[in-house]
Amino acid sequence: MEKSCSLLIHFDKGTPALANEIKEALEGNDVPAKVDAMKKAIMLLLNGETLPQLFITIVRYVLPSEDHTIQKLLLLYLEIIDKTDSQGRVLPEMILICQNLRNNLQHPNEYIRGVTLRFLCRLNEVEIIEPLIPSVLSNLEHRHPFIRRNAILAVMSIYKLPQGEQLLADAPEMIEKILSAEQDQSSKRNAFVMLFNCAQDRAVNYLLTHVDRAPDWGELLQMVVLDLIRKVCRTNKAEKGKYIKIIISLLNAPSAAVIYECAGTLVSLSSAPTAIRAAANTYCQLLLSQSDNNVKLIVLDRLNELKSSHKDIMVDMIMDVLRALSSPNLDIRRKTLDIVLDLITPRNVNEVVLTLKKEVVKTQSGELEKNGEYRQMLIQAIHSCAIKFPEVASTVVHLLMDFLGDSTVASAMDVVVFVREIIETNPKLRVSIVTRLLDTFYQIRAARVCSCALWIIGEYCLSLSEVESGIATIKQCLGDLPFYSASEEGEAADPSKKSQQVTSITVSSRRPAILADGTYATQSAASETAFSPPTVVQGSLTTGNLRSLLLTGDFFLGAVVACTLTKLILRLEEVQPSKIEVNKASTNVLLIMVSMLQLGQSSVLPHPIDNDSYDRMVLCIRLLCNTGDEVRKIWLKSCRESFVKMLSDKQLRETEEIKAKAQISHSQPDDLIDFYHLKSRRGMSQLELEDEVQDDLKRATGEFIKDGHDTNKLNRILQLTGFSDPVYAEAYVTVHHYDIVLDVTIINRTKETLQNLCLELATMGDLKLVERPQNYTLAPESSKQIKANIKVSSTETGVIFGNIVYETSNVLERTVVVLNDIHIDIMDYISPAVCSAAAFRTMWAEFEWENKVAVNTVIEGEKEFLDHIIKSTNMKCLTAQSALEGECGFLAANLYAKSVFGEDALVNVSIEKQTDGKLSGYIRIRSKTQGIALSLGDKITLKQKGGS
Repeated sequence: MEKSCSLLIHFDKGTPALANEIKEALEGNDVPAKVDAMKKAIMLLLNGETLPQLFITIVRYVLPSEDHTIQKLLLLYLEIIDKTDSQGRVLPEMILICQNLRNNLQHPNEYIRGVTLRFLCRLNEVEIIEPLIPSVLSNLEHRHPFIRRNAILAVMSIYKLPQGEQLLADAPEMIEKILSAEQDQSSKRNAFVMLFNCAQDRAVNYLLTHVDRAPDWGELLQMVVLDLIRKVCRTNKAEKGKYIKIIISLLNAPSAAVIYECAGTLVSLSSAPTAIRAAANTYCQLLLSQSDNNVKLIVLDRLNELKSSHKDIMVDMIMDVLRALSSPNLDIRRKTLDIVLDLITPRNVNEVVLTLKKEVVKTQSGELEKNGEYRQMLIQAIHSCAIKFPEVASTVVHLLMDFLGDSTVASAMDVVVFVREIIETNPKLRVSIVTRLLDTFYQIRAARVCSCALWIIGEYCLSLSEVESGIATIKQCLGDLPFYSASEEGEAADPSKKSQQVTSITVSSRRPAILADGTYATQSAASETAFSPPTVVQGSLTTGNLRSLLLTGDFFLGAVVACTLTKLILRLEEVQPSKIEVNKASTNVLLIMVSMLQLGQSSVLPHPIDNDSYDRMVLCIRLLCNTGDEVRKIWLKSCRESFVKMLSDKQLRETEEIKAKAQISHSQPDDLIDFYHLKSRRGMSQLELEDEVQDDLKRATGEFIKDGHDTNKLNRILQLTGFSDPVYAEAYVTVHHYDIVLDVTIINRTKETLQNLCLELATMGDLKLVERPQNYTLAPESSKQIKANIKVSSTETGVIFGNIVYETSNVLERTVVVLNDIHIDIMDYISPAVCSAAAFRTMWAEFEWENKVAVNTVIEGEKEFLDHIIKSTNMKCLTAQSALEGECGFLAANLYAKSVFGEDALVNVSIEKQTDGKLSGYIRIRSKTQGIALSLGDKITLKQKGGS
């Protein structure tokens, strides 16, 4: 039989102490040795040893000691030893203890009295407690608050014992008198707790009679008052109004803990707009006044919950929430922006964007190492505002274009994608964006950003002046031709390789052509910039970005340059009346392309040009030499059309998601509705009336009854033993975020009483049992519900296994029934989530765990197979529907999900249809932790077959 235990101490199993050593030390006169021996004895007892021979030694040599530490350890020892025999009768030697405890309760030293009273709180034996009651009651009047507060707790625990009401019949009345007269905050709190637990009506009565003084009570008492209010309002909803008034009065308390609890209590009890507004205000106040980042994150979580249930009230608080951006912590800033972006309306969008712009400007000046990442978050936030409300785009787009040359590639990439979307959706801004882009193009340092910017230049330079300055800008950024001289090709392949790689790195500093070691670049074209006087910084920069990127061997960018120039020449033919000018420009462009091809095939660079880029450039050269109308249409119209289609697809997806969210019905058409105009309003304050109305509304819209589907419940019941076993057991498994609750029903199928029946469980994986189940006695053909809690610490498929052990009266040995294993499914822990394609690619590159599962299925359709995988893995498909349409025998899609522990799960499905009609390919899973990758792989392997 397990004993109840009220204290836990870390025990080092290295060298256990021996009982006779402890005995010797206790019999000596050395106080430190005695203290040490007592500690060892307590450790052994806590770890299941029984030391019967020590009891008399302790009574003889330890009881008389006057040392406070020894007395405290003696009480701990008495707390954990067995005080009763096997029949439950108190052992006769406990009488010796009883006298000692009475003496302690009348001891002149306050500490000894206090710790003894505290010890009595953990004593369950009525025979020992009964003779001590007069001494306990006399301590209620003691002058010292330490003793009074412990005496009150002792009275409470005695009163809560099974026979407590006979032992202390008038305890509540006595404590109520003490509560009225008591001045010490801690004692007052304990007295109120006693009434709250043992005589709730008296506690409520005291609260309502002293309601005006509640704001002046100490923090400890106010916290208990809030507990009481929550408990009373749950059982008696009609009384709610007057208690809500008390909570609102406590919102002005000086303690942050109290006002946080008040806000939480208000939200849980009421939906009245006044109450919710007060709670939201309180959270915003805490967000600014508390310096601890953990507190801020918790408060932001609460605001996020309010946002989902009371969006209209939270919209008014948006600027207060935004002030949390002043915190330097990135997690806080990210959470704040997530909340704010959901609360944007046409009314407040300008204010929000103005604040975000100020924050972006601040990131330029500060020297914080996380500035780049924060800037990226702000740019994404501004992007989503501008997409929802196009009218604000004009105010931000030019500011953001300053960041095209940002050293953080991710934020520069976000800016250029934003510009690309805005220039299409806001035709009015086209001219100013193109002009600005051409002016700032030379500052762009990253190849990916250059490619996107070049596409914009190629698509949106429409007038003659724009086309001409577009060509001129690109030529300027490529520098003079050729890219290398013939003499270099033979001898200087290595130095040029080395120098060029460095050039591309140092290009963002002052003078691009000076290398890290102080020498100059050896390319003849680059040397012109290297030897130019240091004063002309801009001149040396402008000859830079495209050239230096090409000279590092980035020929994909070369192909993009060729395509852009081709588009510009085709457009120039339409807008330039002079044929001579067109031909001149065309030959210049052809020269550039041929130079790039020569550079790609020379030995100056370590790697030759790749075939794709080569084919693309050759296509551009052919096109300029011989243009047909059909081809012109493809180059000048089709590219833009497919981009517009991509944008409309994205919008369509977003609106469908919003519609799907809006369609979830909360109530049935035949639910009862309560009309509040017919309510009696006598004696009700505005707040109480608001609260009543909101409750009725909730009842009508079905928000009160959020019951899970009963059919779903049945799916979670698992049979643990067979129908022919003497004990039948089944478990209902409930999975919360961080723990699993097993509700096990055990039925005795025999005609005998089962004694000491125990459900023993063990776990495998990242699961831990919280408590050890107790022993029970089960009457013939009766049943018992046993609950077991299991903590979960990561997303890994865990297994719970165990058995039921019991004894019967006529058999001496114990009987064991082995239970069926319970497998905890990873699907309970992961939920579909969304992330951008760029974020997906970054994570894909970073995550080290990969699990590759070969496709093996009876399903024949590629799309059908993908849908089957999405359904069985509970993931979100990030690849647009339009990209998956049509039949081509191939399919590639990215899926994404997040676990409740914040871990990411990435899946890439790549399949093709074989000639025999079967599907083949691979499903690759990547994650930061091994658990998800393996568990998801197992799940997919199990489910992918499909079919039946």
